[in-house]
Amino acid sequence: MAHKITRIICLIFVCFFCIHAADAFAMEPLLQEGKKSVYQRVVTHPGARLFAGPEDKAEILRDPLATFTVMYIYDRQGDRLKVGTSSDKPDGWVNKGEITEWPQAITMVFTDRTGRDPVLFFREHDALEDVCRAEDIATMLEKYRKELQEKGKNLPANFPVVASEPSATAVSEKNFYLLPVLSIDNQFYGQNGPRLIEVASINPGLGKDGNTGKSIDKNAESDFRTGFAFIIDTTISMKPYIDQTLDLVRKLYDKLEKSPYADKIAFAVVAFRNNKERTPGIEYTAKIISDFTTAKDRKRLEDALANVKEATVSTHDINEDSFAGVKEAVDNLSWQDYGSRVMMMVTDAGPLGAGDPASATGLSPETLADYLKTNRIYLTALHVKNPRRSKDNQAYAADAYRTLTKQSDNQASYIALDGATPAKGAKAFDSAATVLANSYAKVVEATAQGKLLKPAQIARTSKNLTPEEEARRIAASTGYAMQLQFFGNQLKAQAPEIVNAWIADSDMEKLADHPDDAPLLAVEPAVLLTKGQLSNLYKQLKLLLEGSENAFLNGDTDLFAQISSAAAQMSRDPNQFSLHPDRNLAENGLLDEVLDGLPYKSTIGTMTRKDWEDMSTGQRDAFIRRIKSLIARYEAYDKDATHWESFGSPNPNDWVYRVPLSMLP
Repeated sequence: MAHKITRIICLIFVCFFCIHAADAFAMEPLLQEGKKSVYQRVVTHPGARLFAGPEDKAEILRDPLATFTVMYIYDRQGDRLKVGTSSDKPDGWVNKGEITEWPQAITMVFTDRTGRDPVLFFREHDALEDVCRAEDIATMLEKYRKELQEKGKNLPANFPVVASEPSATAVSEKNFYLLPVLSIDNQFYGQNGPRLIEVASINPGLGKDGNTGKSIDKNAESDFRTGFAFIIDTTISMKPYIDQTLDLVRKLYDKLEKSPYADKIAFAVVAFRNNKERTPGIEYTAKIISDFTTAKDRKRLEDALANVKEATVSTHDINEDSFAGVKEAVDNLSWQDYGSRVMMMVTDAGPLGAGDPASATGLSPETLADYLKTNRIYLTALHVKNPRRSKDNQAYAADAYRTLTKQSDNQASYIALDGATPAKGAKAFDSAATVLANSYAKVVEATAQGKLLKPAQIARTSKNLTPEEEARRIAASTGYAMQLQFFGNQLKAQAPEIVNAWIADSDMEKLADHPDDAPLLAVEPAVLLTKGQLSNLYKQLKLLLEGSENAFLNGDTDLFAQISSAAAQMSRDPNQFSLHPDRNLAENGLLDEVLDGLPYKSTIGTMTRKDWEDMSTGQRDAFIRRIKSLIARYEAYDKDATHWESFGSPNPNDWVYRVPLSMLP
């Protein structure tokens, strides 16, 4: 009996020892100052080494580390940091002088080159500031670009510019890059000037085959193929435009059948109406009429087009579910076969609003635009201004479609068509749509020949342009951007690798020429969120939505009372909402602290009790719809396997996604 007791005690002791030994080996990265869940991170420099310990003579575990690896900090001792690629265990130690600490998860992303010049990376802040203060900014920048192109790596050591964004291509979509923000100077921003941003430039995990120095191989461009999808409103009022769209497709095929590039461009047709549950007689909400078909398989498309008719009954709303048509095309057409992707939508109605119970997508114009951008699809909206619709509805539709097709701060792929009479509207549509389609066909032909078109000279504003001129502008700008992306993918073009440099966030030449216009953004901010952080934000917004809807439906002016239970479910202190009624949602701890300190104003996080009380019914409804739209977008991010980056971590919770700042709550 005594032996059994002794054995049991020994087993208990062993289990106790194993548990505590496991706890001893389980480590957590250091938290950022003032945070409870956001860890400190670093970026390794070229030539950085990984050591077994903090001692000077510690064994070298890896020499060198992969350039620009993002790692968590676990400990600090002397001149070394204990780091790891995962948040659950360290890998070793690095020298302080061989890393850059990354205080925030902000990174910049290059915008499409639809009218801007390549970004220049300046060695010092003062050199970039000198350009901003120069009397002739354009001449100064042209001089730098010329010397950079002519001398390349033979530039003097003190030359102000250390690198440029690839000039003849875009960065390959297959080369995930980061431009982590180290600091920001806003001194010119208030004067409608650029922000000056200190960044590193990182290509994590790249192999040695990336090359931006190759010339374009003309013989290799034969694989360039364009998918062109027509998204058609097939409700009753759209009959003239339905017929014209189908005739346009036939005319394009007539032309392509005689071209050597007949198999390089294919057309698809998608139709949309509205919620069929609200109006069963309309038959469908969104429907693929024909997947992509080339001129070589014309009969299949003709057979499908023969069945396209307008609806026989009116839909339940003055707006239609155009977003359902766009999303149906994104999700279910065979885009994988096409390197460049274009959509043209024609409608005389506005879209159903974000969060509308009848909407099939629940997406706002902003979130659907982000969805298109993630899928590298360029959409042009042709909006027929039907006189039977009110001016307020026409203005609502125009604003929504401009937002949906936004190319930059002051450019959109939006064409307004005067539909004062059916004949007038039909004529405007025919000319604009024909110019647009033919222009893209020319882009296909040039690219198939290995020719890079000249950068589009785009007007800073679209005022007073005819529909045909607007169509040419759009095709020129997006066509050039598509070419750059295609050639960048072919050459595996990389972003430059730089430890730290200074860039302007907007095109300085355009700003110098047009100082009164809004900046033409060269880079846009995004936040690097881990799977765990995105999951937390998703759960928090779901609970906030539940509380907001309850308060809205019950006519309750106290939103905070409704979400106190939600806070408890998220392991937050529900008493915060009664003890600190003057605080906003973020300050009361409802939203993830990864958002704290980011350089943007949160429309949801800054909500206070008084803000909710002062809102009109319409404003509260818009607030709720915004939450619904973000929730739908986060679900799509989670499923988007293509754009998650592991940074070498085997732990999926550490994988990161570049979430645009505009998509944060």
